Amino acid sequence: MATDPKKTLDAYQAKRGEFRILTVPPMRYLMVDGAGDPNTATEYSDAVAALFPLAYTLKFASRAQLGIDTVVMPLEGLWHAPDMESFTTRRDKSAWVWTLMIMVPPHVTAAMFADAVSAVEAKLAKKKESAPALASVRLETLEEGLCVQTLHVGSYDDEAPVLADLHDRFVPENGLRMTGRHHEIYLSDVRRVEAAKLRTILRQPVEALS
Repeated sequence: MATDPKKTLDAYQAKRGEFRILTVPPMRYLMVDGAGDPNTATEYSDAVAALFPLAYTLKFASRAQLGIDTVVMPLEGLWHAPDMESFTTRRDKSAWVWTLMIMVPPHVTAAMFADAVSAVEAKLAKKKESAPALASVRLETLEEGLCVQTLHVGSYDDEAPVLADLHDRFVPENGLRMTGRHHEIYLSDVRRVEAAKLRTILRQPVEALS
């Protein structure tokens, strides 16, 4: 059976109603950048359409070439905006800048990634289809280090009070300040799970105040 890193990596553990401080190790991701409202921006849907075929191609290549089989990890996103209140009070999604990504195992090399891109391109060409964001996907290591995270259950639009509590209360009360980009891990498949039951890990990189 395929191994599931979500069940073993501490970085994928979170509880609803609990902010937890942890150190996230460096991890490798398929990444693609974009901007705009994720509900309406073509860039967003194009990014998703490029990431998952690559992730599955790498899964099958790893199993065939190395005898290593792992589940395809969930979609994740790094989020930013010139004014971070667009995530909490105003929820101005048109101002959001994001990096969508899928974590891949450490054995995935640059050569394996390049082969996967070529394989997906060939498959699409055979079907006379295209994936506009495919050429923009990169393989990159993300080093977040010290972070605070929690589990949100419910609609993405209901995250604002949790994020406000994290930003305005928990972080300063614990002698921390925010550093890197807001990080979300989408544990639920939005196509199959009703909004009220969506499970999302919310993570914020931080550093201790000197």
